Amino acid sequence: MHKHEKMDYVEFPAKDIQATKSFFSQVFAWAFEDYGPDYAAFSDQGLDGGFFRSELSSTTSHGAALIVFYSQDIEATQAKVEAAKGEIVKMIFSFPGGRRFHFREPSGNEFAVWTDVDVDAKV
Repeated sequence: MHKHEKMDYVEFPAKDIQATKSFFSQVFAWAFEDYGPDYAAFSDQGLDGGFFRSELSSTTSHGAALIVFYSQDIEATQAKVEAAKGEIVKMIFSFPGGRRFHFREPSGNEFAVWTDVDVDAKV
Protein backbone atom coordinates (compact mmCIF):
# COMPACT_ATOMS: atom_id res chain seq x y z
CA MET A 1 0.00 0.00 0.00
CA HIS A 2 1.24 3.45 -0.87
CA LYS A 3 1.86 5.66 2.16
CA HIS A 4 1.44 9.42 2.12
CA GLU A 5 4.79 11.27 1.89
CA LYS A 6 6.90 8.09 2.22
CA MET A 7 9.41 6.81 -0.31
CA ASP A 8 7.50 4.73 -2.81
CA TYR A 9 9.57 4.01 -5.91
CA VAL A 10 13.12 4.24 -7.22
CA GLU A 11 14.39 4.27 -10.80
CA PHE A 12 17.84 3.43 -12.13
CA PRO A 13 19.46 3.91 -15.52
CA ALA A 14 20.52 0.77 -17.39
CA LYS A 15 22.77 0.55 -20.43
CA ASP A 16 21.80 -3.10 -20.91
CA ILE A 17 18.36 -3.79 -19.41
CA GLN A 18 18.49 -7.52 -20.25
CA ALA A 19 21.87 -7.99 -18.54
CA THR A 20 20.69 -6.00 -15.52
CA LYS A 21 17.48 -8.06 -15.27
CA SER A 22 19.46 -11.28 -15.55
CA PHE A 23 21.90 -10.14 -12.83
CA PHE A 24 19.20 -9.21 -10.29
CA SER A 25 17.20 -12.34 -11.09
CA GLN A 26 20.24 -14.54 -10.54
CA VAL A 27 21.60 -12.84 -7.40
CA PHE A 28 18.47 -11.66 -5.58
CA ALA A 29 15.69 -13.72 -7.27
CA TRP A 30 13.92 -10.62 -8.59
CA ALA A 31 11.11 -10.83 -11.13
CA PHE A 32 10.46 -8.07 -13.64
CA GLU A 33 7.57 -6.70 -15.62
CA ASP A 34 8.56 -5.14 -18.94
CA TYR A 35 6.92 -1.96 -20.14
CA GLY A 36 8.22 -1.92 -23.69
CA PRO A 37 11.87 -2.40 -24.67
CA ASP A 38 13.17 0.53 -22.61
CA TYR A 39 11.74 -0.07 -19.12
CA ALA A 40 11.57 -2.97 -16.67
CA ALA A 41 9.90 -2.72 -13.26
CA PHE A 42 10.46 -4.74 -10.09
CA SER A 43 8.33 -4.98 -6.95
CA ASP A 44 8.25 -6.63 -3.52
CA GLN A 45 11.94 -5.93 -2.90
CA GLY A 46 11.60 -3.55 0.04
CA LEU A 47 11.09 -0.65 -2.35
CA ASP A 48 9.48 -0.96 -5.77
CA GLY A 49 11.24 0.48 -8.78
CA GLY A 50 12.50 0.03 -12.28
CA PHE A 51 15.31 0.33 -14.79
CA PHE A 52 15.11 2.68 -17.78
CA ARG A 53 17.40 2.53 -20.83
CA SER A 54 20.18 5.08 -20.53
CA GLU A 55 23.92 5.35 -21.15
CA LEU A 56 24.28 6.82 -17.63
CA SER A 57 24.85 4.88 -14.42
CA SER A 58 24.30 5.60 -10.73
CA THR A 59 27.53 5.68 -8.68
CA THR A 60 28.47 7.27 -5.39
CA SER A 61 31.54 8.84 -6.99
CA HIS A 62 29.10 11.01 -8.96
CA GLY A 63 26.99 11.83 -5.91
CA ALA A 64 24.27 9.22 -6.36
CA ALA A 65 22.37 7.79 -3.43
CA LEU A 66 23.51 4.31 -2.43
CA ILE A 67 20.93 1.52 -2.15
CA VAL A 68 22.12 -1.01 0.44
CA PHE A 69 20.89 -4.62 0.63
CA TYR A 70 20.96 -6.62 3.88
CA SER A 71 22.45 -10.12 4.03
CA GLN A 72 22.64 -12.71 6.80
CA ASP A 73 25.61 -14.30 4.95
CA ILE A 74 27.60 -11.54 3.31
CA GLU A 75 30.30 -13.84 1.93
CA ALA A 76 27.68 -15.99 0.16
CA THR A 77 25.99 -12.88 -1.24
CA GLN A 78 29.33 -11.54 -2.50
CA ALA A 79 30.00 -14.90 -4.18
CA LYS A 80 26.60 -14.72 -5.92
CA VAL A 81 27.34 -11.16 -7.11
CA GLU A 82 30.68 -12.29 -8.54
CA ALA A 83 29.17 -15.42 -10.16
CA ALA A 84 26.58 -13.20 -11.89
CA LYS A 85 29.39 -11.02 -13.32
CA GLY A 86 28.96 -8.17 -10.85
CA GLU A 87 32.08 -6.08 -10.22
CA ILE A 88 33.17 -5.74 -6.59
CA VAL A 89 34.29 -2.12 -6.18
CA LYS A 90 34.88 -2.23 -2.40
CA MET A 91 35.74 -5.56 -0.81
CA ILE A 92 34.09 -6.50 2.50
CA PHE A 93 35.11 -4.03 5.18
CA SER A 94 34.10 -3.42 8.79
CA PHE A 95 32.34 -0.34 10.08
CA PRO A 96 30.71 0.41 13.44
CA GLY A 97 27.69 -1.89 13.50
CA GLY A 98 28.67 -4.39 10.84
CA ARG A 99 30.43 -5.16 7.58
CA ARG A 100 29.66 -4.39 3.94
CA PHE A 101 30.88 -4.42 0.35
CA HIS A 102 30.02 -2.38 -2.75
CA PHE A 103 29.41 -3.73 -6.24
CA ARG A 104 28.40 -2.63 -9.71
CA GLU A 105 25.84 -4.59 -11.70
CA PRO A 106 26.27 -5.07 -15.48
CA SER A 107 24.87 -1.62 -16.37
CA GLY A 108 27.35 0.06 -13.99
CA ASN A 109 25.02 1.04 -11.14
CA GLU A 110 26.62 0.84 -7.70
CA PHE A 111 24.93 -0.91 -4.78
CA ALA A 112 26.12 -2.22 -1.42
CA VAL A 113 25.39 -5.19 0.81
CA TRP A 114 25.73 -5.05 4.58
CA THR A 115 25.39 -7.39 7.52
CA ASP A 116 25.30 -7.06 11.26
CA VAL A 117 26.13 -10.77 11.64
CA ASP A 118 29.53 -11.19 13.30
CA VAL A 119 31.72 -13.47 11.18
CA ASP A 120 33.06 -15.15 14.36
CA ALA A 121 29.52 -15.85 15.59
CA LYS A 122 28.82 -17.96 12.47
CA VAL A 123 31.61 -20.46 13.23
